Amino acid sequence: MEYLLLLYADESGWSRMSPAEQEQGAAAYAAYTQALKTAGVLAGSNRLRDTATATTVHVENGKSQVLDGPYVDSREQLGGYYLIDVPDLDAALAWAARCPGASHGTIEVRPVWSM
Repeated sequence: MEYLLLLYADESGWSRMSPAEQEQGAAAYAAYTQALKTAGVLAGSNRLRDTATATTVHVENGKSQVLDGPYVDSREQLGGYYLIDVPDLDAALAWAARCPGASHGTIEVRPVWSM
């Protein structure tokens, strides 16, 4: 079954890190991604650009409204995702707990509703 691991964190945290800390963080994500690939469970992943680059579309009374920026204000922002294919929720939760983002943010685990 496919699960989406949604990675939430304070996006300003990266810019507050030293270059050495950024390098260490990037290496941790690279190792995690490689572990998912090696286990044969990675179906896709991407990092998202900052929320300042977001555009939000909402339709109200048949009229489209386009807004710059994210739709919701939050302490943590969606920064990326991993799409994994594992046998069950327990396996998805185990992978989520191993994600480096779990130590400095929140990992939301959502089953994918296949169409």
